[in-house]
Amino acid sequence: MFEKETAQYETLLERYNGYISGRMSVEDLKQYNEVLFSAHSCAIEGNSFSVNDTRELKEKGLGLIPKGKTLFEAFEILDHFQAYEFLFSHLEEPLSEALLKETHKHLTLHTISYRHPGAEPGEYTTKDMAAGDTVFGEHEVLIKKVPQLLESTQKQIDSKNIHPVVIAARFHGFFEYLHPFRDSNGRIGRLFSNFILQKTGHPIIIIPQQDKQAYIDALRAIRTEGTDEYLVSYFFKTAINRMNDEISQKKNQSCPTAFVF
Repeated sequence: MFEKETAQYETLLERYNGYISGRMSVEDLKQYNEVLFSAHSCAIEGNSFSVNDTRELKEKGLGLIPKGKTLFEAFEILDHFQAYEFLFSHLEEPLSEALLKETHKHLTLHTISYRHPGAEPGEYTTKDMAAGDTVFGEHEVLIKKVPQLLESTQKQIDSKNIHPVVIAARFHGFFEYLHPFRDSNGRIGRLFSNFILQKTGHPIIIIPQQDKQAYIDALRAIRTEGTDEYLVSYFFKTAINRMNDEISQKKNQSCPTAFVF
């Protein structure tokens, strides 16, 4: 399964690494990914910061919040930066509950108490959950499955028998099904899916805010149809689209129209 998507992805990945990521400094690539990923991942959850707003916040901090944006949104982005930088500085570590909870603590440090009074950064929910049109199961039962998910995912990473994009997508789908935290399950799920990809030497996948409905539909199919096939296909499609787009951007920028005075 997914042989066609895998072949297309791997062919494009070799080209992408040689033309894009392999020609950038490690630090520049990291910051580029951090800003782009943080902007889109938070936007999916309702944050109104654009990519340019997010870049300015990264460069200038709270000294310059864009007009019309809230302090809450700014802290949400800043916390996402901290979570990203913390998690991706631990690429050699296996997936674990300790790493998951510490990342969540960074991710929600300045925001969770405003949305959910009494909830603690880095701690699992103590209440049953609902989001959108989904009512999740009993939180005690679901939370007990988190260690198993992390352990089995790490075993698949170590075995190298399954393509990393497939592992990342399946992890994400099951994690969102478990929904173990009071807030930020989507954002931390996307962080850990990309952690899996980076651990295995693959580019991160950025789900565009404008593609939110297709992403939600792919996640919903796990519950309504009992399959993660749509989510895996969506991950491959999104990764391929990003690489193609950035290759096209670079080609266009490398061949500018002649200036005429």
